Amino acid sequence: MSMKRFSYRAKEISTGKVIKGNIQAESERVAGKLLVDRGYVPETLHEEGTGLLSKLDRVRANDRITFTRQFSTLVGAGLPIAQALRTVAEQTSSKPMRAVIESILSDVEAGRSLSVAFGKHTDVFNNVYLSLISAGEVSGTLDKSLNRIAAQEEKDAKMMSKIRGALTYPIICVATIALVFIYMMVQVVPQVEKLYIDLKKDLPGLTKFMVGIKDFMFGYWWLVLIIIGVLVAFFIQFRKTIPGQRFNANFKLNVPMFKHLFQILYMSRFSRVSQILLATGVSVLDTMHIAGDSTNNLIVKDSIYKAADEVKGGRAMSTALTDKPYVLPLVHQMAAIGEQSGKMDEMLGKAAQVYEDELDERVTAISNMIEPVLMIAMAGMAALLVGGILFPIYGLVGELSS
Repeated sequence: MSMKRFSYRAKEISTGKVIKGNIQAESERVAGKLLVDRGYVPETLHEEGTGLLSKLDRVRANDRITFTRQFSTLVGAGLPIAQALRTVAEQTSSKPMRAVIESILSDVEAGRSLSVAFGKHTDVFNNVYLSLISAGEVSGTLDKSLNRIAAQEEKDAKMMSKIRGALTYPIICVATIALVFIYMMVQVVPQVEKLYIDLKKDLPGLTKFMVGIKDFMFGYWWLVLIIIGVLVAFFIQFRKTIPGQRFNANFKLNVPMFKHLFQILYMSRFSRVSQILLATGVSVLDTMHIAGDSTNNLIVKDSIYKAADEVKGGRAMSTALTDKPYVLPLVHQMAAIGEQSGKMDEMLGKAAQVYEDELDERVTAISNMIEPVLMIAMAGMAALLVGGILFPIYGLVGELSS
């Protein structure tokens, strides 16, 4: 039965204090019982809506990282699991994250294992997270597992922030160029055209071309919007299909200028996640499957899955990874050293560090490469403005003066 989210107003039995909050339960009756078990007398209790706004209200990565760090600290300090979850829930300002924590707390208080409780929220916690929770719970090193999870998520968030930061400037420049072009077509070009018509002069070739673009924009703007809408809808749906995911994966691995960046990113994720899982006691076979999933690229995942099948058949991990497409050499080289030394997790961690450093350098290099391209595009826009608008106006002024 799916979990529902309820808003409540209740009075604390011990103090008489009235509190408001949210709780997740299978039904309103179960939600009321959970509140009573926690020492509250429910005054009002109703299910929250499930419309568009609630679907958009998702748990953010930063909220998940903060929860993981706080939970790890409290568990490491010796607090019981339920008490640690309750304390973190009270300190969490994010409503979606608090609802997830309360759901986990409800399951734990009902006698379910922590891994089962976390496993009900796969939209918030990925396979790596759930595997580390399970391994830490079994081995009694839950606080260390949580610390590893938080450290990994912080690294991912930092790297993605750098990549987004490198792309922000180009996006702003492209958007500015597009807005300037639209303004020219809507406001400036019609005035230049009217001026030539009033003076019964022939439009210059470049200006005539710009007038043609303007006429198309004015006459068929609705068609352009329909085409764009259909293409966007098709692309969104296509990406959800297996062929669409494979096309997207292949595009990232082969797109000029960015393909090496993506390949390094995937190997960095695979190496780092493998290091964390192996250090926690997860088997090599499970590690390869989970770390392969963490790359978020279907083609790379398929390569790693094929290697995992060979490992299942008796081959060493380093040997199985050697000839696989898009698995960079350093990964299987460091895996081989780890197999010989008995320190596989440490060696893969060093490989991950190398790739993370290289990724940082490549992001900076690509950002520096994009700037000249943008300058050329902006120069082209300026040339279009001068050649199609300013020169014709100056030409008319010269003719009238003479």
